[in-house]
Amino acid sequence: MAEACRIYVTRPISDAARVRLCDACSDIKINPERRTLTRDELIRSLRHRDAVIAFLTDKIDAEVIERAETLRVIANCAVGFDNIDVRAATARGIVVTNTPDVLTDATADLAWMLLMAIARRIVEADRFVRSGQFRGWEPDLMLGADVSGKTLGVIGAGRVGSAFAKRSMGFGMRVVYVNPEPSESLERDLDARRVDLETALGEADFVSLHVPLTAETRHLISRDRIALMKPTAYLVNTSRGPVVDEAALVDALRARRIAGAALDVFELEPDLAAGLADLDNVVLAPHIGSATTGTRTRMIMLAADNVFAAMRGEVPHNIVNPEALLKRDEPTAATRSDACPPG
Repeated sequence: MAEACRIYVTRPISDAARVRLCDACSDIKINPERRTLTRDELIRSLRHRDAVIAFLTDKIDAEVIERAETLRVIANCAVGFDNIDVRAATARGIVVTNTPDVLTDATADLAWMLLMAIARRIVEADRFVRSGQFRGWEPDLMLGADVSGKTLGVIGAGRVGSAFAKRSMGFGMRVVYVNPEPSESLERDLDARRVDLETALGEADFVSLHVPLTAETRHLISRDRIALMKPTAYLVNTSRGPVVDEAALVDALRARRIAGAALDVFELEPDLAAGLADLDNVVLAPHIGSATTGTRTRMIMLAADNVFAAMRGEVPHNIVNPEALLKRDEPTAATRSDACPPG
């Protein structure tokens, strides 16, 4: 029997996820439009909800939280949660959760695809063939960079960064990594060496970013730090756009101060820094790190499980702010919504 709880989902979801939610909860409302809600729409939608399943484009700040009078759970469908004011949620006793682990492999795979694509000029070569310019094999046609045996710099050795680094084993790469704490598994399995950021940028042929967005990591890759990279080096970013000073990156790419970049995320997403789209030494992807059918389904299912655990008074496995449990209110009853399928 469905429990009395009121959940709002900020984006359309798969039928399987919708049925899963409706089987477990008495009142589900889902934004039917494939767009980010405006601030006013989000405030109105959350006003009488017990829980929200949100996505990384939903900006749930202190005002939104304050006006969500009965909200008890914010389940974010992402590893990062920089779109949520966690401090404000905690002060209100609102539990915040995320969805780590389930997207680790998909994001690490995508980072490697971007690395290979920019190193071997795959996107550029595809355009060359489609435009009818290919006239046959030539010894200097679309020359790219070697990957095997090169130095890989991994900035952030969490779940995704570590999974990404371990995929380098088949390429015989030397690995240096930057992380607050040593990684026993990377050092054991890859003979990886932990270094500071400046050393990694100076030594690596390929630099891949895997850090959360915080005040400390905003513009972590600044103009001055880009200048530390080799002119033959490549930058890959699948973390968060503002980790890179995008205007500085455009200048470096345009002047060929670094060889290239491959980006899945952008500083002012979905907008691009001026001139970025005009460059031929950058590969651009539309934030698809976790975009596989299986991964996205598992993410929404995990977010739902986090909501249900919190509403039952349990500690969700993926809680971000356990201190909020000390201030949590009792659940509020609600009525069933016609968003759920009959039967």
